[in-house]
Amino acid sequence: MEYDAAFLKQRGLITTGFHLPYNPKLIERARAMRKNPTMAEKKLWQAFLRRFPYRVLRQRVIDHFIVDFYIPKLKLLIEVDGGIHDEKEQAEYDKQRSLFLETYGLKIIRFKNKQIMEEFDSVVNEIQACVKDNP
Repeated sequence: MEYDAAFLKQRGLITTGFHLPYNPKLIERARAMRKNPTMAEKKLWQAFLRRFPYRVLRQRVIDHFIVDFYIPKLKLLIEVDGGIHDEKEQAEYDKQRSLFLETYGLKIIRFKNKQIMEEFDSVVNEIQACVKDNP
């Protein structure tokens, strides 16, 4: 979906036409989150995504959200969910957030921390399947 620049500016977002719109007020927070990843985020980055064949951005600001990993070439977001995401209110928020981010043409896949720590090969396989779906 294309949003016009005036509408995005009215919402406090910056867009250059090259990057997805983002809230500049979240840049410092995203930077701090990159410096202090969760154990699962760190494992996924160090053991797999750091050497991924496409550029992977960590803790990327998109609109008014910070996403865990974003692969622009694939229009793919990878979210790593801790225990709080099991709570009903957070799960509903995540659902609405995902639906909104999908309006930018993004595909979102979610993994629980436990999945990454204990079932790493299946996580890697699911991410690699996204490459095959989007050559």
